[in-house]
Amino acid sequence: MSQSEIALLTGGLYLAASLLLGLLAGRRATASTTGWVAGDRGLGLLVMYFITGATIFSAFAFLGLPGWAYSRGTAALYILGYGTIGMIPFYFMGPRAARLGRAHGYVTQAELVAHRFESRGIAGWMALVSVLAFIPYLAIQMKGAGYVLETVSEGAVPQWLGALIVYGIVLTYVLSSGVLGVGWTNTFQGIFMITLAWGLGIYLPGKLHGGLEPMFQTLAETRPELLASPGLAASGDPWSPWEYGSAVLVSAVGFTMWPHLFMKAFSARDIRTLKRTVVLYPTFQIFLLPLLFIGFAGVGMEPAPDRADQILPHILMTADVPPLIVGLFCAGALAASMSSGDAMAHAAASIAVRDGGFAWGKRWAPDAEQRLLRVATVLVMVIAYWAAIAYRGSLVKLLLTTYGAVVQFAPALVLTLFSGRARGSSVLIALIGGTVVTGLFVIAPSLRPFPIHAGAYGLAVQLAFLVPSVLRSPPPSPDVREFLRTAAGTSTTTKPSG
Repeated sequence: MSQSEIALLTGGLYLAASLLLGLLAGRRATASTTGWVAGDRGLGLLVMYFITGATIFSAFAFLGLPGWAYSRGTAALYILGYGTIGMIPFYFMGPRAARLGRAHGYVTQAELVAHRFESRGIAGWMALVSVLAFIPYLAIQMKGAGYVLETVSEGAVPQWLGALIVYGIVLTYVLSSGVLGVGWTNTFQGIFMITLAWGLGIYLPGKLHGGLEPMFQTLAETRPELLASPGLAASGDPWSPWEYGSAVLVSAVGFTMWPHLFMKAFSARDIRTLKRTVVLYPTFQIFLLPLLFIGFAGVGMEPAPDRADQILPHILMTADVPPLIVGLFCAGALAASMSSGDAMAHAAASIAVRDGGFAWGKRWAPDAEQRLLRVATVLVMVIAYWAAIAYRGSLVKLLLTTYGAVVQFAPALVLTLFSGRARGSSVLIALIGGTVVTGLFVIAPSLRPFPIHAGAYGLAVQLAFLVPSVLRSPPPSPDVREFLRTAAGTSTTTKPSG
């Protein structure tokens, strides 16, 4: 068998295993919206750990991250920076959201905020921003999957067909099993890609340079700028310290604002499981290190890849690597893509139906809601697939743009869970203003007064408006005080969870 045939066979076996596991997992869930969206609020520590970790460990990890290490050096360490601290807010916010979810039946992020402020407008705006942010993020996963299959098949499977095959499988188990299918496939995918990442991260520097130490010695002698902090671009514009710092800040704050991650607060078995997941989560960053090593290992390779994002598959296809290693890379990269893509498609559909219905004042019958959730999943996947085929830019820049959108949820969620003095109208105006300002600076970055992340400007606008508004707000009503007591676990009318 040829190298491409072995690689495709390995990838095909992985896809079959994922499909089987995803379909079998759904047999445990009840036939209800809570079962499909929140797994009947029964996910244990193992699945919670991998559903949070593997959800973020996406196609970007196997393509964009080595690409940035290859082209921008230590600037790529921004991912370790925000990934390590990004879950800290969730340690305090997640348990409060979980208690409120059990008390009031919430399964989405916007339901929580909109109910607290009695604002259908907040639900509608958060749903719109969430879905618009999910589309490009999901497109990254599809594009990555298609590119991997196209590369290892040496063009026999074009990118559009590869993405279609992989996400046809994702769509099948998400439609059938909901969050349980996502959770158990993420566990399988997470274990697989962690093992593969470290295997490749040790093997490839050894093959190309004789080991990690000789690799870094060569870099220090030939390309010392790639080891400078915060990192200088080998091509394109340098990343200034201000841009670097603001990217870390926006990504860290926005990390747990992602709806598909925040919604896991409504899925955990209990508060203890949720807190343990948050405490263990930073260990997932350890598994990104070997992918940085791979990017550094490719520096100086001839011929160079057409784009930095292609460095890992480029090494595998040009460095006389055994076909089985190429096949395992194919499966690992597909695992990274699918473990994020399935969670995003599931969350986007849940948000569109639940929060869209709330915004329009529509209460769906249970059977109708189940049908709409599945229709919405298909629509989201189709739109993201079109975006994946059409987009030609950098995966990292696309990812940073989406973080700028979701970070705008942070002030509203903090006020929802910790403050009784904010008004719903003020929260909605601030949310719209922050999102619009962020979008403006994404579209026209030259308008920024200072070269910092567009999302930081949106947050500054929100804070400038909300702080005076909160200070002028009247004391909370008895209902709001009870809402906050439920969040804190001190309510006398709801059973404490833990």
